[in-house]
Amino acid sequence: MLRFYLLISLLTVTFVIPSYAFSQSVYETPPETLVKLVDAPPIPAISISPDEQTVLLLKRPNVPGIEDLASPELKLAGLRFNPENFGPSRSSHYTGLSLRTIESEDERLVTGLPSNGRIRNLRWAPDSKHIAFTIDFADDIALYIANIEEAEARRILDLSINDVYSTSAISWMSDSRHLLARIIPADHGAPPTEPRIPSGPIIQEHDGDEAQARTYQDLLKNAHDEKVFEYYVTSQPVLIDIEKNKLTPLSEPGLITRISPSPNAQYIILQYLHKPFSYLVPAYRFPISKEVIDLEGNVVQEIADLPLAENIPTAFGSVRKGIRTVNWRSDQPATLYWVEAQDEGDARLQTDVRDEVFMQEAPFDKPPLSIAELELRYSSIWWSEDNMALISEGWWNTRQRRIYRFNPEKPSQKMDLVFDLSTEDRYSDPGRPVFETTKWGTSVMMTADKGRSIYMTGNGASQEGNRPFLRKVDLNSGEHETLFQSEEPYYEYPVRILSKRNGQVLTRRESTDTPPNYFLRNLKKDTLTPVTSFPHPYPELSGIDKQMLVYEREDGVQLNATLYTPSGYDAERDGPLPTLLWAYPREFKSADNAGQITDSPYRFKTISYWGALPYVTQGYAVLDRTSMPVIGEGDEEPNDTFVSQLVQNAEAAIQAGAETGAVDPKRVAIGGHSYGAFMTANLLAHSDLFRAGIARSGAYNRSLTPFGFQAEQRTFWDAPEIYFEMSPFMHAPKVNEPILLIHGEADNNSGTYTMQSIRYFNALKGHGKIARLVLLPYESHGYRARESLLHMLWETNNWLEKYVKPENKVVDPTG
Repeated sequence: MLRFYLLISLLTVTFVIPSYAFSQSVYETPPETLVKLVDAPPIPAISISPDEQTVLLLKRPNVPGIEDLASPELKLAGLRFNPENFGPSRSSHYTGLSLRTIESEDERLVTGLPSNGRIRNLRWAPDSKHIAFTIDFADDIALYIANIEEAEARRILDLSINDVYSTSAISWMSDSRHLLARIIPADHGAPPTEPRIPSGPIIQEHDGDEAQARTYQDLLKNAHDEKVFEYYVTSQPVLIDIEKNKLTPLSEPGLITRISPSPNAQYIILQYLHKPFSYLVPAYRFPISKEVIDLEGNVVQEIADLPLAENIPTAFGSVRKGIRTVNWRSDQPATLYWVEAQDEGDARLQTDVRDEVFMQEAPFDKPPLSIAELELRYSSIWWSEDNMALISEGWWNTRQRRIYRFNPEKPSQKMDLVFDLSTEDRYSDPGRPVFETTKWGTSVMMTADKGRSIYMTGNGASQEGNRPFLRKVDLNSGEHETLFQSEEPYYEYPVRILSKRNGQVLTRRESTDTPPNYFLRNLKKDTLTPVTSFPHPYPELSGIDKQMLVYEREDGVQLNATLYTPSGYDAERDGPLPTLLWAYPREFKSADNAGQITDSPYRFKTISYWGALPYVTQGYAVLDRTSMPVIGEGDEEPNDTFVSQLVQNAEAAIQAGAETGAVDPKRVAIGGHSYGAFMTANLLAHSDLFRAGIARSGAYNRSLTPFGFQAEQRTFWDAPEIYFEMSPFMHAPKVNEPILLIHGEADNNSGTYTMQSIRYFNALKGHGKIARLVLLPYESHGYRARESLLHMLWETNNWLEKYVKPENKVVDPTG
C-alpha cells in the first residue's frame, strides 16, 4: 500500500503551476537596525608575503546591488559565468589594496588601480617582490601586477584572461619573473548564435550500464549549448615575462581547465576537457586529458586520458576510475604524484586496497613508482623537506580517518601509523600541520628534530568549548608539547609561525565584545603586539548577551546551543521572550560524538544579517547553532529515525532555553537554511512545539532527489519508506503552523532547485494552510544583493511579529 501511495505522490507532483499563483511585489526595507547590519562595513582580509615581512590588506566591498546580479549570465555544464567578460558571474572580490610591514602600522595604499574594477586571483610572487592579480571589468578581465617596494600596480600587456572555468587562471613560476595564464585566444571570433529552427530532436541514449547521479543544476541541454560551452571555455595557456612584457603561447587553444608549473619552473601540468559531453553531469566529469609539457609546449608525458564519468556510484567514498589528483611534490624540483583507485572507484566493492599512490620524477623516462597502498580512500599528502611525508586516508561509512608517516625516498619501507581518528570526534582532533614556504614558493610541513617532530594547530574542541592550540608533536612517541593554547576570556587562533627559532607567531584574537584582529605573539618573551586594529562593525549592539547552553535530550544525548538576548535584558525583570530557534541537522554514527561542543563562549558576537541573530535586535531571544544531531549507531542509519530525533532535539532545546527564564516555550519559531529549511518543515509537520517556521532555500520532496541527498546514500528505490517519511511535501496536511518559504529564483545547489519551494507551497495552499512563498530574483542558494537581503529580513521580521510575538497563537484554519 505504501509503495502504491508513493507512486501516486510521484505522479501528482508534476502538475503545472498556474501563472496566477504569483504576483510581482516591490523590495521592502526592514527596521533601521536591521538595515545597519547589512550595510555594516566588512572587516578587511589580510595576506602575508612568503618571506613573512609584508602584510597585504584587502578591502572588501559592501554587499552588491541587484543590478550586479542582473548582469548577463550563462549557466552551462554546472558553470555560471558572465559571457561579456569571460569570468565567473557570482564570485567574491576586493576593491582596494594596501601594504604594511608585519611590525609597523604605517599603511601604504597601492596606487595604479582602476576605480571601477574587481580584484580577484591574488598571487604572491615566491620572492615576495610582486603580487599578481586579475581585475574584472564589464567586458574584460585584465592581468595586473603590483610592485611591493613602490606600492604601485600596472596592467600587464593588452590581453584578456579567460576565467570561465575558475581554476588556476594565473600562476607564478618559481623564478618570480614569469607568470602562467589562461587567455582568450586572439582570433576567437563571435559566440555561436542559437538557430531559430532546431535541426532535430534532442536524444539521449544509454548502453545499459548503471549510471546513477545526484540531482545537478545548470546542465547542457542540446547541441547549441555544447557549442556555446566550447566557445566560452576555450582558452590559450601562455607564459608571460613581466620584465620584458613578452607573451609566449604554450599550446594551441583548447578547453583548458588547469595549468600548474613544477616547482623548478621547467614543466607544466596541462589539463583539458574534450568530447563527448554529457547532459547528465557537470563539466568536471566530462572526458579529460592530463599531460606534462615543457616551456616550448612539447608534450613530455601523457599522464591520462579519462573517459566521460557518468557512472560514478553514488555511494559515499566512490571516485572516478583511473588516475586522479595529479600534482607536483612540493618538496622536489619536478616530481609528479597521483592516485589511482584499485576498486574501480566503487565504494560498494570489498577489497584490501582501495587506492594506490604513485610518483614519477622528471624527465619521466622511468616507470611510475608505487609509494603507498591504502586500505581506505586517499585523502591527502603533506610533504616535508626531511625525507618524510604524511598521508591521510578515510572512510565515510565508519567515519574513520588514519594518518601515516612514510619516507618517499624509501617507499618499500612500511608506513608508520601516526593517528587513528574518528572524523566525528572533535575532542580528539590532533589538528593540522603548520606549513612553511620553500625556495620555490611551494608549501611543506614545518618540522623539527631532523624531521621527527612537526607543528600542528587545531580548534582545541573540549567540554569547555573550543580552545585553539599550537603544538609540537613527536611523531615517534605520539607525545606533544603545547606551545600555546587560547585562554579565557579570549578566543585566539594561531595563524602562522613566523619564526620558530624566536617563538614568533601570528594569531587572530577576539572576545565577545572585541572583533577579530591580528597580533604578534612572542611565545618566549610572552608578549603580544597588535598588527591590526579593525573597529567594532556595530558598537551600538555590543550590549547583546551571549550564553552557551549545555543540556540533554530525553535519551541522554548531550546537546548544546548559544542563547542570545537583547541588550539590557533581565529575565527576572522582563520575563520570557518570544524566541527564534535556528539549526541545521547533522548525521552521526556515535551518540557521544554527536554531543560534543563545537563553539566557544568567547568568540565575537558577530551579528550577521544572514542567520537568526539579527532578530535579537527586535526583542527576540535567539537560540543559535542549536544542536540537531541525527544518530544511527552500528548498522542503523541516522535517517531511519530522522523525524523522531528532530523532535527530541527541539523539545530539549526549548526546555533548556525556558529554564534560563529567557525563552517563552509557547512563543518559539523554528528556522533554517537549506537542510535547515528541510528540518523546519518537518518539525512543523510532526510536532506542535512552534508558533511558526521560516524555511529558506530548502528541498521538501525527496522523490525529486531519488539517487540520494545530504548524507543519505540509499536511493529512493532502496528505501522508499524513508524518502516518504522524511519528505515534508508528503505530510503537508499535518502542518498546523504558518510557514514562510524563501528561495532564490536561480538556486543551483544540488537538490534544492527553486521548484521544490514552489511545489511545497502549492501543496500547503491546496490543503488550506497558512503559507507565504517569496522568490528572490537572480538569487542562487545563498542571497547576495542588498535589496534581496533587506527584503529577506523584512519578510522574516514581519512573520515573527505577526505569528510569534503576540501572546495569542494564530489558529490553523483547517483545524
